[in-house]
Amino acid sequence: MFRFAILSLSLLILTVNSPLGAQTKGINRDKYRINIRETSEEINIDGILDEEVWKTAEKAGHLQRVLPIDTGFAIAQTEVMMTYNETTLFFGITCFDPTPGKRPVESLRRDFSFGKNDNFIVFIDTFNDQTNGFAFGISPAGAQWDGIQADGGTVNLNWDIKWRSQVKSYDDRWTAEFAIPFRSMRYKGGEREWGINFSRQDLKTNEKSSWAPMPRQFATATLAYTGTLVWDKPLPSSGLRFSLIPYISGKATQNKLEGEEISFEPAAGFDAKAILSTSLNLDLTVNPDYSQVEVDEQVTNLDRFELFFPEKRQFYLENSDLFASLGTETVRPFFSRRIGLDSPVRAGARLSGKMGNKWRIGVMDIQTGSKDSVNAANYMVSAIQKQVFSRSSITAFLVNKQIMATDDLPVTNDRKFNRIGGLEYNLSSPDNLWTGKFFYHQDIHSGSGIRDAAMAANIQYFSQFIKASVSQSVVGEDYNAETGYIRRKGYYQINSEFQYKFFPHSSSIANHGPAIDVDMFFSPHSSFELTDRETELSYNIEWHNRNLLSFEYEESFIKLDLPFDPTNTGGLRLESGEKFQNHEVATTFTSDVRKPFNFELTARYGGYYNGKRLSLNSKLFYRVQPYGSLAMTTSYNEISLPAPYNDAKLFLIGPRFDFTFTDKLFFTSFLQYNNRIDNLNLNLRFQWRFAPVSDLYIVYTENSFPEDYRIKNRGLVVKLSYWFN
Repeated sequence: MFRFAILSLSLLILTVNSPLGAQTKGINRDKYRINIRETSEEINIDGILDEEVWKTAEKAGHLQRVLPIDTGFAIAQTEVMMTYNETTLFFGITCFDPTPGKRPVESLRRDFSFGKNDNFIVFIDTFNDQTNGFAFGISPAGAQWDGIQADGGTVNLNWDIKWRSQVKSYDDRWTAEFAIPFRSMRYKGGEREWGINFSRQDLKTNEKSSWAPMPRQFATATLAYTGTLVWDKPLPSSGLRFSLIPYISGKATQNKLEGEEISFEPAAGFDAKAILSTSLNLDLTVNPDYSQVEVDEQVTNLDRFELFFPEKRQFYLENSDLFASLGTETVRPFFSRRIGLDSPVRAGARLSGKMGNKWRIGVMDIQTGSKDSVNAANYMVSAIQKQVFSRSSITAFLVNKQIMATDDLPVTNDRKFNRIGGLEYNLSSPDNLWTGKFFYHQDIHSGSGIRDAAMAANIQYFSQFIKASVSQSVVGEDYNAETGYIRRKGYYQINSEFQYKFFPHSSSIANHGPAIDVDMFFSPHSSFELTDRETELSYNIEWHNRNLLSFEYEESFIKLDLPFDPTNTGGLRLESGEKFQNHEVATTFTSDVRKPFNFELTARYGGYYNGKRLSLNSKLFYRVQPYGSLAMTTSYNEISLPAPYNDAKLFLIGPRFDFTFTDKLFFTSFLQYNNRIDNLNLNLRFQWRFAPVSDLYIVYTENSFPEDYRIKNRGLVVKLSYWFN
């Protein structure tokens, strides 16, 4: 049954894409074109467009609205000019401001929240594949925003690179200049054209606009709709280039709960990047240190399954979509955060990039050391991707975890390695209306079969009015991806979603509409018995002033496959095989993010296993622009179960103070109180970016008992890194 369903959906995906075999450069590439010419003039990056080249450079203007409606020209217009020399790409930008008042910005922090700041962003498709690219942006306060693009336009903001910018403010406009070194991007030598688009968000007029027009259902980062940047001569290929980022650090830690004294640990290491060509690079790391990576925000997990937290470590990010996009959100054969989780990373290498016009490759090898009872291990993942049709691709991959045995830590033969191999087909139509994926993954060991495999197929249609999707997946009960993230195993799942939006002619409401989401799990080895079902009906309303309101009704059915304590507090567990059917209602309100004080409130009440649950969640934000912001996240869950099962009142609060003294000097204070684990966590993080991508970090972390503030453990880290080209 499920094999036939998977095959049918796979054929549907291929049918959708099969007429699209002719290559296309994109929807807007022939209609929206801007020329760029080389200059010998020295450009001072001060935000003042007074150089001679800006008087003659071709201008891209007449930006068109994307939101709240995608018709007509924007009220707050923007002009963009470009030039270049042998080493650097330059932008000159003028953002006209017809509305009096302060320009909303959240802070001076790099990679600001897109929706809470006025901004200008350029999206560049350097490979003309409408899939991978680079994004560079700025706020009126001068805060930089940069990221690497994948999967048709998704921007990963954890990626940082060297480039310069400056802003100049006037009463009726603000201007900016960018200087982006060619060595900071990857591209194919010999090309005469790139895909490019310019995005402007002006919160006072409540407008988002773009140069090459963009349907309102898509983000302006979507590379399928870029225009064309035309170079006056072919771009040269570059030779070998090398960058080195060494660091030194000192760490002092103390576990007071165990009566330990303060211990000090110095460390040194480096990251290195070798640009082998304009489109292929080699990354190296030796004895890396991740102590400066921002702490994860705690959440109250009442689920039966593990939570997912995204990768933030810089080494793993460039071209990371080759690895991180494998599988689905809940079936990932490779998850880089597994590496170094229980033992230190000693060294690693990663080769990634383009090979020719249609091929991409990625090979990563990481070696960890042993620690306590954890063996040293070698992690290798390799992927090769071939672009097919206009924007789709086929990917083959292999993930290998090899355990290193020692006399002190022997390893049995059945645990020496864990290997996952697979094949994936990714669909993306030229207009981005249709997207989808089909994959087959195999856990490779003796006797491998369908019980050791995972497979899925899904397809989505996303227009201005309708969003619809259907997906199916099967994960064998013996499928074991040790270097991946597999939320659950041993099931067949089918999911379908449908959403419709009305766009009324109203001065207050921007859009509204219903949605339905049906998610079902079956046991493939028990005559396809239903084990989980969740049906969610909702109605969503969005106002022109950016207020959002949603109502939700949910019906659920659960048959437990293992004993489970619904409070996760160590109480009496419900028995395996017990069945529960519940109903729940919820509402969420999000206020106007343009205002200095804004918030999100969610209330949920209904049946919960054999009892009831009341859930209240809030996120409060206040900014004193552009120097700081205060955020407060709270979560309260009151669970009432019949005796002899535990009741629970779970409270989690996390205030966060974010101070940006300048665009290079930052201080963050993050406090998390969790009564479920009886812990108060404090994280203080100071960062001074004294040179491009070169930083001094001072990080203090402390865990204590909430009732008397008695310290459990604490640590202080000082880290200094510098980027040598």
